[in-house]
Amino acid sequence: MTTERRQILDMLADSKIGSDEADMLLGKLGQQGNQQSDNSIGDAESIPGDRPRYFYVKVDSANGDKVNVRVPIALIRTGLKLTTMLPKEANEKLAEQGIDLSQLSNLDEDELMEALKELTVDVDSSDGDTVRIYCE
Repeated sequence: MTTERRQILDMLADSKIGSDEADMLLGKLGQQGNQQSDNSIGDAESIPGDRPRYFYVKVDSANGDKVNVRVPIALIRTGLKLTTMLPKEANEKLAEQGIDLSQLSNLDEDELMEALKELTVDVDSSDGDTVRIYCE
C-alpha cells in the first residue's frame, strides 16, 4: 500500500475526512497511478478491475421504496483494522452483548477481497420486491 493511501485511510479512521472524501481521494490516486509510466504492475490496487472498489446494496420494493447503498471497499478495509484498536473496555461491553470482533483481525485481507469479487445476492420476492447485493 502506498504512503498516500495509508494517509487517506488514517485520516478516515481519525474522522478527519468522511467516506465520500476518502473515496474521491483514493480514486484520484488510482487515476494518477494509471497515468504514470512507471506504474507498479505488482501493486494489485493500481490495476483497474482487479479488485472490487464498492460494496452495493440495492432494494426496489413493490410499493415504491428504494434503497441504494454504496460502501467503498477502502472503508471496509479500514473497519477491519479499526477493530483491533478498540479499547479493552469497549470489547468487553460488546462481548457482554454476545459480539466478538476479535476474529475480524484474523481475516486475510486478500482472501476477503477475492471473496467479495465473487459476491452476488439477488432476491426477487413474490410481492415484487427486489434486493441485490454485490461488489464492483
